Amino acid sequence: MKKLLIALAAVLVTAATYGQGQVNFANRVGAGGSTLNAPVVIQGTQDGPGTAYSVQLLLSAGGSLTPLTPTSTFNAPGTGAAAISSQFWAAKTVDIPGVLGGASAVFVVRAWKTDLGSYGAALAAGGGYGASDPFTVTVGGAGADPSVPPATPANLTTLKSFTIVPVPEPSVIALGVLGASALFLRRRK
Repeated sequence: MKKLLIALAAVLVTAATYGQGQVNFANRVGAGGSTLNAPVVIQGTQDGPGTAYSVQLLLSAGGSLTPLTPTSTFNAPGTGAAAISSQFWAAKTVDIPGVLGGASAVFVVRAWKTDLGSYGAALAAGGGYGASDPFTVTVGGAGADPSVPPATPANLTTLKSFTIVPVPEPSVIALGVLGASALFLRRRK
């Protein structure tokens, strides 16, 4: 009985690791971005976030978001025609556990200022974060039939551009606190 359970567990683990889709986690693909071109900018500017920001792909399933690894960072800004490079992140292949190659999945991309620690911390700080709208992709990678060779990772062709809310300037925060204090003192009198 023990041997049967161990063999069954081994088969399930093998099937789970084989049947896994993959995507090419990038927001610019193809010559000049002809296949995908979804730049990310800081709200109110044409500036890209640059290397100070992290970006992560999340799988949306059952109303919850599951972070997928690896994360990436935006490119350093270039000069001249390459100045827009900071609007794009370094491409990586990301495995999609529990989603077979050839199946559709819904994703969200989140970006945050790296020194804030996480997307949640950036959200709590009131700036330094941004997220895409949910988008659907048919993933590449291994499918259910082991006799069919795995497809190449799918590109995120349905990803749309999004903006990042800037981190509030300390002077703006100070003015807000000063204004709130004045209102509080005025109501007390």
